[in-house]
Amino acid sequence: MSEPIKNRYEFSIFFDVENGNPNGDPDAGNMPRIDPETGHGIVTDVCIKRKIRNFVETVKNGVSGFDIYIKDGVPLNLSDKKAYAAVLEGGKLEKKDPEIDRKLRDWMCKNFYDIRTFGAVMTTFVKDKLNCGQVRGPVQLTFARSIDPIVRQEVTITRVAITTEEDFAKKETEMGRKHIIPYALYRADGFISANLARRVTGFSEEDLQLLWEAIINMFEEDRSAARGKMAVRKLVIFKHKDELGNAPAHRTLGLVTVKRKEGVDVPRSFADYEIIVDEAGCPDGVEIICRE
Repeated sequence: MSEPIKNRYEFSIFFDVENGNPNGDPDAGNMPRIDPETGHGIVTDVCIKRKIRNFVETVKNGVSGFDIYIKDGVPLNLSDKKAYAAVLEGGKLEKKDPEIDRKLRDWMCKNFYDIRTFGAVMTTFVKDKLNCGQVRGPVQLTFARSIDPIVRQEVTITRVAITTEEDFAKKETEMGRKHIIPYALYRADGFISANLARRVTGFSEEDLQLLWEAIINMFEEDRSAARGKMAVRKLVIFKHKDELGNAPAHRTLGLVTVKRKEGVDVPRSFADYEIIVDEAGCPDGVEIICRE
């Protein structure tokens, strides 16, 4: 494992969806999430992190140090028990050890990529009143928000797969509904603390490069009927010279703006937008890196 990162970062992710549902709201019949005041679409940070975790699990399957803590089908306490078995002599909890919290935390960070990256609340440790139960990760994400207000459409569909034998005797088809957005471009911002990486989780240069790869490709292995045409269109990275940064985050992220191209009233593709990065206004000690 390489050394912890030494530079602070901010970044902006731009991704789009065409005729799909990027993040359904279970409180609204799984319709695309929306800001009710402005009509802009929303994708939660949890949704984005899930896709990053899934990509890492796919490309690093079985590689030591890159396991995923929060994943489908694995109760969290089973992963916690691995740490107990590895760190505690005889598998017994000895709270008298003044280093027990640090040892357990370090083992979890060393073995689970998503804890090293995003942090975690480790439930078993919390219940045992261990101070390592909550780890604050160096990588944090905002909700993604659409550039323009979205239009949520409910599309009626028919299905020939009847659910029960009783229903099959009465009808040949059933009606269903799908919720889609014809098109939307979203922006999410992120922050990476080299200070937390060094002091807490050990998030490394290798981890960082994997994070960029996961962000760029997070929809490529996530296809479904609702997310068939989703793509990350641009990743703008601000690399600070120092661990604590060389400018406030609002100044760096404020250098990135988006506008509709002239003559476009209703955007229907990424080509209808222009992403502008004000490189001339970049603060001293900050480097701009663009990936597409």
